Amino acid sequence: MNLKRIVAGLFALFCMSAPVLAQIQAGRAIIITISGVPTEEKARFDVNYPVSESGMINMPLIGQVKAAGLRADELQAVLQSRYKSAGIYTHPTFQVIDSSAGKIVEQLVVVGGQVRRPGPVPYNRNLTLYQAIQNAGGSTEFGSMKRVKLIRNGQQKLYDLTILKFMQIPLEPDDTIEIPQKNWLNG
Repeated sequence: MNLKRIVAGLFALFCMSAPVLAQIQAGRAIIITISGVPTEEKARFDVNYPVSESGMINMPLIGQVKAAGLRADELQAVLQSRYKSAGIYTHPTFQVIDSSAGKIVEQLVVVGGQVRRPGPVPYNRNLTLYQAIQNAGGSTEFGSMKRVKLIRNGQQKLYDLTILKFMQIPLEPDDTIEIPQKNWLNG
């Protein structure tokens, strides 16, 4: 029992030596661990959590929680309170640690087929279908902009990018775009 207290004290001291006064920022990742819950529940919580651009994290069982703008100790208190008040756990203890020195893993869309530079393209919130293709070097002389495939969540749609309204289709992270080869029938 004393060994547990010593280890807990050393861990707390380690956490305090980290910049706990810094605020959690959107677009970064944090590590959240939990104790005081059944062992089989720990695995569900003890992972990296990306902080969305809107400043939210998605927590098991309670959903979205505002994290950006809070210090680590403030978020710990919020999480403990939310889980207790929801009646999910009686004595949860959270640890929150900023796990990244920069941004979280970059979100991408993939552009393939008849483009000059096929492969991943960095995603940003305002990226459109046409912009992603242009970021991949544009279509080759063999590429058909009349039958562009957008694959999202296992669903495929065709767009004619010679029509302005389809050029403005907003993209989502992990979308795949395929520029097919022209054919003699419809370009």
